[in-house]
Amino acid sequence: MKFLNRKNLWVLPAIAGLGLVWHAANAQEQGQAGKTSYMKVDSTESFASIMARMTAEKAAVTKEHNAVLSERYDLSDRPAQGVTMDRGKPLQEGVRVKLPAGMTWEKLAAMSPEQIREQNLYPKGFYPLPHPKHPDGGFVFPHFLIDAIKQQDGRDLTRFDVDFDLPDHFLAEFPPAMYLTPRPDLGDVTQGKLVSLTNYYELFNGLLTPRQLEGLRLLVTPFPQQQFNATEDRRSAIPSIGAACFDCHSNGHQNGTTHLAPDTRPQQFRHRIKTLSLRGVDIQRLFGSQRALKTIEDFTEFEQRTAYFDGDTVIAAKKGVNPLERGSQVDFMSDFQEMLDFPPAPKLDIFGKLIPSKATAAEMRGQEVFFGKGQCASCHQPPFYTDNLMHNLQTERFFKPAMINNMMAIGDGPIKTFALRGVKDNPPYMHDERLLTLEDTVEFFNLIEGTKLTQQEKKDLVEFLRAL
Repeated sequence: MKFLNRKNLWVLPAIAGLGLVWHAANAQEQGQAGKTSYMKVDSTESFASIMARMTAEKAAVTKEHNAVLSERYDLSDRPAQGVTMDRGKPLQEGVRVKLPAGMTWEKLAAMSPEQIREQNLYPKGFYPLPHPKHPDGGFVFPHFLIDAIKQQDGRDLTRFDVDFDLPDHFLAEFPPAMYLTPRPDLGDVTQGKLVSLTNYYELFNGLLTPRQLEGLRLLVTPFPQQQFNATEDRRSAIPSIGAACFDCHSNGHQNGTTHLAPDTRPQQFRHRIKTLSLRGVDIQRLFGSQRALKTIEDFTEFEQRTAYFDGDTVIAAKKGVNPLERGSQVDFMSDFQEMLDFPPAPKLDIFGKLIPSKATAAEMRGQEVFFGKGQCASCHQPPFYTDNLMHNLQTERFFKPAMINNMMAIGDGPIKTFALRGVKDNPPYMHDERLLTLEDTVEFFNLIEGTKLTQQEKKDLVEFLRAL
């Protein structure tokens, strides 16, 4: 598949070829997708027919999306030497975003946004990343999470219509460690296990208050969700009791699970969203990568009432939405989430800066770039490296609107300033997982911000980020 045509648009596969998605059905009935914000409520096709059709289409859907990934990225497994995540998984290194033919990062950084836009030179990997099945969206879990939940809890989170797209080596380690703010002396409290409904009690009874323990129970309890429910409009082979908060936020962190933001219509304008880590939510004041919800209680309630069902309250009622009670459920869940701490950073002092006697020369130089020429600290302020605000990077300066495998790529709009503490343990990067490595992230912001860092400055900056 080719990335661009004469109008500088990515080729749009025929929606009919992907089939069986709600807005395609509306297109047939109304002549144009997006004329309604609502999904079709009544069932006109048997589950057996839906599953057979979508299963047959899966290979074509996967091939189309993989072509996009291959055109954007170097997906090879190239771990950094001597650099691992908290529990030992190797960190991927190097810039993986591919450049246009004949272009270098230095030449690109010397151009103006207008020149890049008009000459169509914006790197493909910097465009927004579509969902692996954008017309349908929904939770898509990596295989290792599916396998672990099936083994521990007996639930199957496999979708018959689509698989997770990014290779394992670009994802956070699994299962991740969990640290609790009141008990730093305990270190990782998971004993190397994935916390789920079948083991949370034995792991945490005696460490948590009954209130906190109940909050954790609710976080690992599955409830109906758009793709995992008991209706004929589901994406699991057998009726499902649903998905749990910690199915995506494994051990209070994240495992790469992706979704579509529920708050935009029509479907092609919805953004892919990464599962955000819950580490450090106690110091955050905005929740959701772009929603700016003001409390963790708001976000907890929002997830099951709204995000679980694509923001469609009508279909949520049909599929079995679980309305959490604010005082005895949401607050308990929030109490536990606010205990989740960042991983240790032994090279940082109490102000979040490097301790010179523990840092390398490259890390110290990188810190100087971070707080100086790189302008990173304009948004990412120590000690947790966030300003708890939203910022609009105005990425649309660099490219024309483009249809990318059923997603309309436009500007990103305001994005939450993510905390960079523990950032090496939190790949991929950006709200939609478009940046696979820290090197990709440095190149992205060097271009967007126009900082014109040298190669050595970029390398040093990556070294500093790894130490946070």
